[in-house]
Amino acid sequence: MKKVFLALAAIIMSAAFVSAQDLATATETYNNGASQLAEGDRAAALASFQDALKAAEALGDEGAEIVANCKNVIPAVILSMGKELYNNKDFNAAAEKFQEAMNVAKEYEAVDVELEAEPLIPASYFSAGRAAIQAKDMAAAAESLKKTVEIDPGYSNGNAALYLGQALNSTGDVEGAKEAFNIALANGQEDNAKKQLGNIVLKEAQAALKDGKNADVVAMISKADEDGMITNAAAYQLAASASQKLNKTADAIKYYEKFLEADPKNKNFGAIAYTVGALYQGQNNKAKALEFYKKAVSAGYADAQKMVDALNK
Repeated sequence: MKKVFLALAAIIMSAAFVSAQDLATATETYNNGASQLAEGDRAAALASFQDALKAAEALGDEGAEIVANCKNVIPAVILSMGKELYNNKDFNAAAEKFQEAMNVAKEYEAVDVELEAEPLIPASYFSAGRAAIQAKDMAAAAESLKKTVEIDPGYSNGNAALYLGQALNSTGDVEGAKEAFNIALANGQEDNAKKQLGNIVLKEAQAALKDGKNADVVAMISKADEDGMITNAAAYQLAASASQKLNKTADAIKYYEKFLEADPKNKNFGAIAYTVGALYQGQNNKAKALEFYKKAVSAGYADAQKMVDALNK
């Protein structure tokens, strides 16, 4: 029995020696990380702190202080690595690093780091998108800006969504662009978004008119007009022309009048006013015909005076 007690004592002493040795190693690893961090080598410091954390966790209560220190410093180091990437204009990589910092901060309950990292993620993707636009790489811009909008649809008062729409439109993703512009419209970019959506409608209407889809042209312009998205008077002219081809004189007049009201300084004002006068004359509305022929005269459209004279007889 005595031999057994001696053997157990030896095992206990050996275990205590190993534990002390492991604690010393964990402490040394942590201190190495601190030195590397002071020297500016964040990557090496992070690796040392992570190794020290693993070693200290294996020690249980004896390693608790080192565990707490590591969990406090690791998220902050990752955050600082993200800031370095951002300052070096590696914005997408910075966003990923900030995401990592936030995830680790949540796990380690480092609330300050979590709160600081969270808004830096969409900001970094936004910066990446803007940089790509300046470099005229619209596909890359769309990829980054899409991440910004997914995280925060209203980021930068809707600017992220607005730029995303422009990037997607440039790459030919018109439906995606429309969706982005509508997000921008709902988040502070109403005027700019409506202008962009109006431009898309105008292009689509021009294509439809070219293909002889006159009813589609009128429907598109009518819907856009109801939504307040017509910012180019040319859209009304397209709807008027399509309406004439559909033999819908009243609609043609309506859209020509909208055109004249929206763009009174247009170089074709006189010709359009003359056309409206002729349409009204065709409906036997002498007063209205005379009104628009006179507008055509005022705009310098030579043939209009003859019609004024004829109607005044």
